[in-house]
Amino acid sequence: MSSALLQLPTASRRTAFRKIVQNEARLAWRRPVGILAGVAIPVLIVVIFGNIAVFHRPSPDLGGFTAFNVYVPILAVFSMAMIALLGLPVPLANYRELGYLRRLSTTPTPRSWLLAAQGVIQLAIALIALVIIFGLSLTVFGAHAPVSLGGLLLSIALCAAGLFPIGLLVAAVARTANAASIIGRLAFFPLIFFAGLWLPQPLMPTALRDISNYTPLGAAVEAIQSSMLSGFPSATPLLVLAGYAVVFGFLARRFFRWE
Repeated sequence: MSSALLQLPTASRRTAFRKIVQNEARLAWRRPVGILAGVAIPVLIVVIFGNIAVFHRPSPDLGGFTAFNVYVPILAVFSMAMIALLGLPVPLANYRELGYLRRLSTTPTPRSWLLAAQGVIQLAIALIALVIIFGLSLTVFGAHAPVSLGGLLLSIALCAAGLFPIGLLVAAVARTANAASIIGRLAFFPLIFFAGLWLPQPLMPTALRDISNYTPLGAAVEAIQSSMLSGFPSATPLLVLAGYAVVFGFLARRFFRWE
């Protein structure tokens, strides 16, 4: 933090940061990458799946649960992945491409505040998406209520902690916003396959399921699904998510460049 800002009262620094967050929120509304990808698409899928009768029939292949109950955690993770891998890195890469980060270095405002503000905005979008997804699923389409609310909240927190550093790493290596979008998509589609969007984890062959359990999205789905349908998740998916948070947090910090 610059010496000029350090001399300001704490309340003034908070006001300055709040204004940055407000500005980023307005820009996010004008370029709604995360809103469209992370909120509108998964919510639309929830509505479609919720209105298909066969999705509400218990299946022995799914442990006696309905396909809809199995897909709710998948769509929640889908939403967070879209926001982390597209909504977060694209604006940051765009700022670097247009020279905003270089200009910010000539002001008393720490450039890290821009990272923090983007994190706040994208996390807020993710929380809104999750509230809508779980709210619709539970109240409108009769999804299974969470068996372990504490496990669910912990799983969501670790999912965000594991995915957002990956998005920061994408922003770190991408020279342009277009490159960040391409890299984010290249990472997203293989990961969402192992999350079970096309083939739920219980239906995967053993080898694929074993791989899925150690991918960030697969571990997140496993943890959230356990919390929703059976109880507090086992240690393995939680440790996998924590490991991704540590490793990719270190890599993002190591390789992120302002210019």
